Amino acid sequence: MSSRFFLLAFPFLVLCSVPALAQDAPRELNTLPQPTAPTTAPTRTNPPSTVNRPPVLPDSVRAEQQRRRHVAPPVETTRFAVGLKDGRVFQAYDVETKQPIFGKPFLLLDGQQRFDLNTVSYYDDETGHYVRTVLPGRSTRETTLRRDRVGRISLYSITNTQYAGNSPYGYSPYGFGRYGYGGMGGFGGPMYRTTKTEYFSKDNGPIEDLNLRNLSIATSDFAASRGLLEQARKYQTYSTLSYVAAGGLVAVGLFASFNNASSGRPSVSPLVYAGMPLFIVPLIMQGKQQRNIRQAISLYNRGNN
Repeated sequence: MSSRFFLLAFPFLVLCSVPALAQDAPRELNTLPQPTAPTTAPTRTNPPSTVNRPPVLPDSVRAEQQRRRHVAPPVETTRFAVGLKDGRVFQAYDVETKQPIFGKPFLLLDGQQRFDLNTVSYYDDETGHYVRTVLPGRSTRETTLRRDRVGRISLYSITNTQYAGNSPYGYSPYGFGRYGYGGMGGFGGPMYRTTKTEYFSKDNGPIEDLNLRNLSIATSDFAASRGLLEQARKYQTYSTLSYVAAGGLVAVGLFASFNNASSGRPSVSPLVYAGMPLFIVPLIMQGKQQRNIRQAISLYNRGNN
């Protein structure tokens, strides 16, 4: 009975042992186990970016910065300088030039300090820098000059307004002084002529008249400036010749016109009209001459620094 049961159960036991043998058998080549897909994706935490992020300042530092923004800038108390001949220098916020009707002119600093102009060597105000110096020539009286340009050759000037009589039209023609120009008056009122006279100083030396002769001597050590001044001298010659030619033609034309009027044939000679355009040539030449002078001074200051 037991042997028969064993024979019947033997095939069943064989079938149950096959999977166990298959698991113990070696795996075939090029067969890799398949990865098991995770049920949930892992969460990646990125570190906070610190690029272009300003540093966090303490509250006390931020409060101090905010307080400084609302504080007004310091008041300027040394705006201008006034130098005296004894070497003392005073700083002031406001400098005024006073010229009383009776008495000597003086400087008033900040409405308090007062200095006679004869004791002042230089001073600044809202309009520029001024120096007290003696003009070239025989005069020993000091004058106030305004400094227009600074360099090895510094330029100075003084402007004067003179009464030129009355006019029914209130117009003042061009002045005949050096660098002179006219002014306008009221209708039927007085006329005034304003003239600007210019000077220069080389290396803070004595004041000299600004003319071609003096400038040529001062810039003789610089070829570029010397060439420009030579060209300016030619413009001056052309201007003089134009004045002479224009004056001659107008004079001859007027004489001929008077002769025609005396003979009973009143007419204006064509020479009068021919001479008028020649008066324009000197104006053009003078403009070119002044431009050459300015360029010569600028080149000298740049080339000799």
